[in-house]
Amino acid sequence: MTTTFPDVTISTDRLVLRPFEEEDVTALTEMMNDEYVTAWTTVAHPYTHADAHGWATRDSHAERTEGRGIVFAVTEFLTQRLVGIVHLQNTNWRTRATEVGYVTAPWARGEGYASESVLAVAQWLFRDQGFERLELRTAADNTASQQVAQKIGCISEGVLRNAWIVRTQTPDGGWSDTRTDLIVWSLVPEDLDEGDGYDGFDSYDGYAGSTAFGQRADAHGRAVGADWN
Repeated sequence: MTTTFPDVTISTDRLVLRPFEEEDVTALTEMMNDEYVTAWTTVAHPYTHADAHGWATRDSHAERTEGRGIVFAVTEFLTQRLVGIVHLQNTNWRTRATEVGYVTAPWARGEGYASESVLAVAQWLFRDQGFERLELRTAADNTASQQVAQKIGCISEGVLRNAWIVRTQTPDGGWSDTRTDLIVWSLVPEDLDEGDGYDGFDSYDGYAGSTAFGQRADAHGRAVGADWN
């Protein structure tokens, strides 16, 4: 049984999804220090150049080679600039199921890149890799991420109560932890076959899915449970 994803690049009309490279470090550092990324994910704050270097050159690649999933750097076709991340994680090779998380860079929001990139990965996952289920988890108040799930045709399956922690900004500029529910979404091959998924470029961008990295882990491999776009 195959237990690792192939080392691939996926292209859409506007985007190229590829493995991370050392040249992505500066943009990755800036993207991960955005306040919305801090709020909805578990990545370190501040997110340092060293954090980004470790992720781009080592940790993201280990997700694939160690069989946990695969990480794509989402880049614009024309400019080649980094505009996001799509991460498949918590992969179950026996049941052919995995979980998706994603991040959109602040300089690329409003372009529909999250929907476009996640759908492209879902199509590749089902049609080329023979998977049967893609799962997404969003914090209850993360409406942008929920809109992405709806736009690509995901079905809401239920709520995990009090299951996750998000960060809210305090008056002094710091951050505090707040518990929240998680909404569980799924996509299966039939959902795409029915043509109910993504139907064009939209303006939804968000941070999703118990995504973050590895066994529900963040960019450093620390266990997490949701929302990282």
